[in-house]
Amino acid sequence: MIPAGITAAYIHKGHDTKHGGGEMVLEVPHDKTVPVLHFLRDHSSCLYDCFIDCTAADFPQKPQRFRVVYNLLSMKYSSRIRVQTHVDEVTPIESATCLFKGANWAEREVWDLFGVFFYNHPDLRRILTDYGFEGHPLRKDFPLSGYVEVRYDDTEKRVVIEPVEITQEYRAFDYTSPWEVFPEGGSFKEAEKLPENV
Repeated sequence: MIPAGITAAYIHKGHDTKHGGGEMVLEVPHDKTVPVLHFLRDHSSCLYDCFIDCTAADFPQKPQRFRVVYNLLSMKYSSRIRVQTHVDEVTPIESATCLFKGANWAEREVWDLFGVFFYNHPDLRRILTDYGFEGHPLRKDFPLSGYVEVRYDDTEKRVVIEPVEITQEYRAFDYTSPWEVFPEGGSFKEAEKLPENV
């Protein structure tokens, strides 16, 4: 059900799910996220009172590179809605923990992995990475190898943190597969004619 007070230009139908139903998607400006979530939670025609998740996606080619997504469920109307907003690297978003206590850890995860800052959050600190971790690993500009290597040193009997060595020795890769064995100059059609014990 579409709330009466929300402009129709912000609402569009999401992709069909496996069950045949669509999910409503609501695009909102980043400074209106919490008022819209509050309306969706409390209005009698909506009652999206079940917080499912908060997540993000990184699109570095866009000026507002981060899409922050809140997924909500209305148990009364058996309906889902996805509320999403876009922000850049320096623009904070108001935390939804004042409305949904379950948003606490989900927003911490978005902060930890993407670097999206949520103001008015009661405990915005890292949740998945180590305390001394540098950067945000789910950003597209984060190096695949990371900045440090964490390993257990059996001789020292402790965890060792070292800078990543990017240099790699020359390795000869064997591209042949043991599962695709053909006779000399053979092909798939000839392989199909081979007896099973070959």
